[in-house]
Amino acid sequence: MSYAEVYRRSIDDPNGFWLEQSAAIDWEEAPTQALFNARAPIFEWFKDASVNTCWNALDRHVAAGRGAQTAVIYDSPISGTRQDITYEEMLERVARLAGALQAKGVTKGDRVIIYMPMIPQALEAMLACARLGAVHSVVFGGFAARELATRIDDATPKAVIAASCGLEPGRVVAYKPLLDGAIEMAAHKPEFTVIYQRDQSLADLTQGRDHDWEAFQSGATPAECVPVSGDHPAYILYTSGTTGNPKGVVRATGGHLVALAWSMKNLYGVDPGEVFWCASDVGWVVGHSYIVYGPLIHGATTVVFEGKPIGTPDAGTFWRVIEENKVVSFFTAPTAFRAIKREDPKGAFLKKYDTSSLRTLYLAGERADPDTILWAQEKLGVPVIDHWWQTETGWAICGNPQGLEKLPVKIGSPSVPMPGYDVQVLDEAGHQVPAGELGAIAIKLPLPPGTLPNLWNAEERFISSYLSAYPGYYETGDAGYIDEDGYVYIMARTDDVINVAGHRLSTGAMEEILAAHADVGECAVVGVADPLKGQLPLGFLCLNAGVTREPEAVIKECVALMRSKLGPVAAFKLAVVVERLPKTRSGKILRATMAKIADGEPFKAPATIEDMTVLDEIEIALQDIGFAKK
Repeated sequence: MSYAEVYRRSIDDPNGFWLEQSAAIDWEEAPTQALFNARAPIFEWFKDASVNTCWNALDRHVAAGRGAQTAVIYDSPISGTRQDITYEEMLERVARLAGALQAKGVTKGDRVIIYMPMIPQALEAMLACARLGAVHSVVFGGFAARELATRIDDATPKAVIAASCGLEPGRVVAYKPLLDGAIEMAAHKPEFTVIYQRDQSLADLTQGRDHDWEAFQSGATPAECVPVSGDHPAYILYTSGTTGNPKGVVRATGGHLVALAWSMKNLYGVDPGEVFWCASDVGWVVGHSYIVYGPLIHGATTVVFEGKPIGTPDAGTFWRVIEENKVVSFFTAPTAFRAIKREDPKGAFLKKYDTSSLRTLYLAGERADPDTILWAQEKLGVPVIDHWWQTETGWAICGNPQGLEKLPVKIGSPSVPMPGYDVQVLDEAGHQVPAGELGAIAIKLPLPPGTLPNLWNAEERFISSYLSAYPGYYETGDAGYIDEDGYVYIMARTDDVINVAGHRLSTGAMEEILAAHADVGECAVVGVADPLKGQLPLGFLCLNAGVTREPEAVIKECVALMRSKLGPVAAFKLAVVVERLPKTRSGKILRATMAKIADGEPFKAPATIEDMTVLDEIEIALQDIGFAKK
């Protein structure tokens, strides 16, 4: 079937379509119905079924005689470690850890927080919880104690599974003091913790509460899979909330399995047994879906990479991993590619490696600017597929379904909606706008399987945060337009659309123009307050490695470029050259924070920020051009 036929069927008959897709999953009791809408606008999927996620990710592949296939490749340039783990070995490890947790009283429905770096043990912990029907909540390793404490209080876990430390280029981050601090701060106290000791920093264990990973599992009876209902929470993943309290996004088990199984072949074009690499972290949604669950449910081999795109040891690391592991499909953030391009604009490192196994590169997490896509396409010689989704959705809202039908690539667009996503562009009154017109992007309910059915213990907040702005729709918080061919364009977060003298302008469109300048490696545009025009755009430019020209000359050219491409309506005259941009650990640029600094407003740096010192650099650079006044 063509993409158009598949998509149309998913919208016209969601129940029938997703019931068919559910055949890819091994059910304890198969669903008789896919969609349950009695509680609309709260929709549920596969709730009359019974299933286990771990069985689908490990046991069934071993039972089918594929236990000797590699399930996980651990590649850590930071620690100089490489390890291949088969499906059989993975199953043995997971069943033993699950058995030890079960012996300590962890049962179906209990919560377990996982606080670990990018090591195979993080996957084992997630799958062990899934095996028991326990609900895991992974918190990014090294997250501040206060942030970890808020998640402990919200999820009320029976246990915490952690590592003694994480590794960053040039430094060791001790996790145990952060965990101890969080437990001390939290009103809820976990009954016990399990600590995986890493040689780079051994943790002191608190007698009676903390258990050593190896000793904890010694002599444990391996646990069998515990079936759960299709609407049982698989996990809670916290995303930053506007009020400062994180929102616990819930993922329901049945829909999660069905959606990820569909996407691995149809979207990413991967077959069982092939190597899929997602260069993210298990602390983010991308890591949940496409480092752990998606590849293993599909019977592929997944790469667990503990390193960075540059500096571990150089800008050729990604190419080495692709060559050594014969990666066929690779997924990362545009930020990673911008870092590589900035460090190695001519792609000299690429010439040292054979990346011929790679069929497709996928980008998501930030808007993929055309310049970065063109650079990657030219250097790698493969299709570069931008796709768009959110923590809340768990898998792609829009993409180019390479395993179903290779649609034309339109650079600047994440292509078309995936099955079940009825994507529309609305004006402020909630009416659809004509093709090509900028508006708020919303998705007509119901959302497809795999997306959030609710927030953890916060249904009212779920409705007010996502479903109240446009009744009958899920509000994405993104702005953009749909062209006459049905391709979606994400231009900015709704908050990043700026109003210059009554003209609504997309900062994303401006960033595309700036990124096209030969000397600009990375950039961001924010709106700053202006007494005359309401707002004015302000550009931040990071120059490519090796550029020795005066910053003023580059800024002047960028202003002229903006005028010629977007016209005088943009009123773009302000820009500053900076060494780096403030980002979250998942690669999102903190535009709202930068705008607040520029306007001299108080701000709270998000907990997910990668390096706080960048904000000081931004402030100093802005003060040089008369902004960021105290």
